[in-house]
Amino acid sequence: MTMSFWLPLIVLYSSLFTGLIIFLLPEDRSGLRTALNMAGATVKVVGVFVMAWGVLAQGMTYEVRFAMGLGFDFLLKVDLLSLAFVSLSSNLWFLTTLYAVGYLEGSPNRSRFFGFFSLCVTASTGVALAGNLITFFIFYEFLTLVTYPLVIHQGTPQALAAGRTYLWYAMSAGAVLFLGVVGLQTLVGPFDFVSGGVLSAMEHVGIWEARVIFTLLICGLAVKIAFVPLHGWLPVAMVAPAPVSALLHAVAVVKAGAFGLLRVVQDVYGKDFATHLGVLDPLAALVVATILFGSLRALMQSELKRRLAYSTVSQVSYIALGAVVLGPLATVGGLVHLVHQGIMKITLFFCAGIFARSRNIHRIDQMDGLGRTMPMTMALFTIAALGMVGVPPVAGFVSKWYLAQAGIQAGQDWVVAVLVLSSLLNAAYFLPILYRAWFRPCSGESGDAGQGTVFKESREVSPGACRAWEAPWMLLLPTLATAFFSLAAGVFAGWEWSPLGVAKIITAGRGAFP
Repeated sequence: MTMSFWLPLIVLYSSLFTGLIIFLLPEDRSGLRTALNMAGATVKVVGVFVMAWGVLAQGMTYEVRFAMGLGFDFLLKVDLLSLAFVSLSSNLWFLTTLYAVGYLEGSPNRSRFFGFFSLCVTASTGVALAGNLITFFIFYEFLTLVTYPLVIHQGTPQALAAGRTYLWYAMSAGAVLFLGVVGLQTLVGPFDFVSGGVLSAMEHVGIWEARVIFTLLICGLAVKIAFVPLHGWLPVAMVAPAPVSALLHAVAVVKAGAFGLLRVVQDVYGKDFATHLGVLDPLAALVVATILFGSLRALMQSELKRRLAYSTVSQVSYIALGAVVLGPLATVGGLVHLVHQGIMKITLFFCAGIFARSRNIHRIDQMDGLGRTMPMTMALFTIAALGMVGVPPVAGFVSKWYLAQAGIQAGQDWVVAVLVLSSLLNAAYFLPILYRAWFRPCSGESGDAGQGTVFKESREVSPGACRAWEAPWMLLLPTLATAFFSLAAGVFAGWEWSPLGVAKIITAGRGAFP
């Protein structure tokens, strides 16, 4: 067995073994737990980099295949699409791990938290590397099981209720997805993911059977993507700690759903065959409804994390928009937004966590004057927020530009109208936050800094004080990195190895460009 066999397993197991070992550590072994966390995250990042270099620069093939019986194979395979998702998840896991170590310092049950945290990333890695629908389904459902303990980590009645809601949504959707997987296997037999779609090359596939199975698959994925009306679990799950919120929105759950949709549309059905079936138009209507509904609901939220959650409902659907609009530019726009949304949204949740932990700020009306009391953190929040709106040169502008160009190229002008309206709504719910923070005086009512905080500096500040200070470096450094990447991805979008450049390489390598 060569490195092409072992490397995907190393990337997968680096977080699995880390998590299993951490479960066994006593709470007072924080130094060893941190070392294991960072070592596992580092091994994963290095392994993914080696795989990416091998695929993109040397044309290598990485594949792990085991027969599971009944004609099914457990298959891990590194292709261009999986590289995009596994690169995002591995790099953001590294930064989120560093952030979580600082965020949870001194809190109880850290071994349990970081154990499930590592298993969550293992599941996301498996979703990314899955080479067929059976393997994808295994890791997709494993992701549900290992994220539930993270949602209920705080153990409060509110957290337990949120966990039950999440579990009901996710398990019900998993059952529907299972029906779709079984139906598809019955219809065409075992198959691997193929760029351009497996079904598009099969002449004996019945039209109605294919439509019904497509509907089951998309409905099964719709919960984790947070399509309307199956989005209800996501805002409720914001009761979880900030590192979990960041993981759910930028790395794991919603991205796994969006990635699964890309696989189904592009590698199972194929855009051309899906268009022939007439299933993309209803999906496009659902995507548009979700984009606009999420933005409208975000406008109504007074709690910062809930506003960010509804923003995710809207923004993740841009990835799906790239899947349903015809033409290579749409594919590029959807793929690059997979990365851009991740780095921008994780920045916003990192900042929200800093506000909550350092000043007990949870609501938007508590953020007056925050730009003067926490200028660094608020500047990073501002960069990511402007990117979400689509202000150049931040990364979000690049995604929206390519999606708009794709709509024009495909003769689907409604895409431009949706993007413009969505961006106006994005501005309507982000710009008032920035105005409060930068232009309104400190109200002295930003919360009791002496309660529910973990930073020693904050305990020295009386309630209502407007004294300036920043968070510790373990929280600021990851946030600074993701904000920098959000800006650099837009400024250097023309570079061949930028997220946009890689999205073009992936699209060309999968046959979408001549």
